[in-house]
Amino acid sequence: MQADPRSPRFSAAITTVVLALVLVTGSAWLLALQAIVFVLGALDSSPYGYLFRRFVRPRLGPPRELEDVASLRFAQGVGIVFAVVGLIGFTAGITPLALGATAAALLAAFLNAAFGFCLGCEMYLIIRRLQPGRTT
Repeated sequence: MQADPRSPRFSAAITTVVLALVLVTGSAWLLALQAIVFVLGALDSSPYGYLFRRFVRPRLGPPRELEDVASLRFAQGVGIVFAVVGLIGFTAGITPLALGATAAALLAAFLNAAFGFCLGCEMYLIIRRLQPGRTT
């Protein structure tokens, strides 16, 4: 299955704003909402993706290329892990853990939004290459 690569960049831009707000406000609730968005994204039901398809994509031309959704799902899974670790930090009162995990997710989202560099997608490709018997 293939996807328009502009959609995850759009989603990453919104995620960047949300995670920056989490860092500024220390809101575990906002981080929990973002974690839910990551889960929905891993299931191909991201509300940010819906906003892109509904309001942004109709105003753009067709994409020059498409991306494999498997790497995008994996990247959402990585986001889930960081969000859950951040939530554990907030819940346990371990502020450095909460802020560190949130900051790491923010960095990844920012790199995708600003430069089109998806860390989770790159991790996926590296893991696939390291699997025995794989040539791609």
